[in-house]
Amino acid sequence: MDLLRGSLGPSGGQALEVGLAHALLRRVGRGLAAPAVRVYRPTSPVVAFGRRDTLRPGFPAALRAVREAGFTPVVRAPGGHAVAYTANSVIVDHVGRDPGFLSGMDERFRGYAELWAELLRERGVDSRIGAVPGEYCPGEHSVNARQRVKLVGTAQRMIRGAWLFSAVAVVDDAELVRPLLTEVYRCLELPFAPESVGAIREEAPGVSPEELEEAVIAAYSERFGLVAARYGSGLLSEAEQLLGEHLPPPVSGRSEQEPA
Repeated sequence: MDLLRGSLGPSGGQALEVGLAHALLRRVGRGLAAPAVRVYRPTSPVVAFGRRDTLRPGFPAALRAVREAGFTPVVRAPGGHAVAYTANSVIVDHVGRDPGFLSGMDERFRGYAELWAELLRERGVDSRIGAVPGEYCPGEHSVNARQRVKLVGTAQRMIRGAWLFSAVAVVDDAELVRPLLTEVYRCLELPFAPESVGAIREEAPGVSPEELEEAVIAAYSERFGLVAARYGSGLLSEAEQLLGEHLPPPVSGRSEQEPA
């Protein structure tokens, strides 16, 4: 299985980062790319909205709150609601072939949640699987600490011939993410408890984003035998073509552009 590692850099933009997962999913589904795991850390703080969020009446206000906080808003490919993360987070997008189309979704949720939970236990975190009350983008396969705070969120998207499993591990900066998510969920009129937001370093201060990234790659490599690969021109070109799907839709009669 291919390993795609690293962000596209500041010039790529955060919408292109999330668009890359979408493009890889489509290319694997069409048989144009091999199954792959992409691991990266974003170059700037992000709020990734679900498509359903963009349809809610409070979305324009949520978008303004995100920009005023210095975060970049994007629309992500997997389902769910808004998540926030910074450069002190680790993002994993795993794309595989699925000739059965909708098969295996529950098994992936359980299996990869356990992979993350075990990685964190090895680093001294009392990590468990399951939603905590009031968490952002709630899911029964979130990875939490002490059944109190969410640390890793997981989501999936499936198309004919391929699936995408995404995980966002918040290593640090909970103090930045917590108040912003509080305002975003207030605007979207969705249930949310600020105390549900956690960060791995609050549970295990010695863990760094760099060390966790290496550990995740090692765990995936042990399971799948990863082979380092490069971002091909075809993949990057398709991601650029999909860019419009991952930028927030226009609000208030004007076009919203992602800041440089």
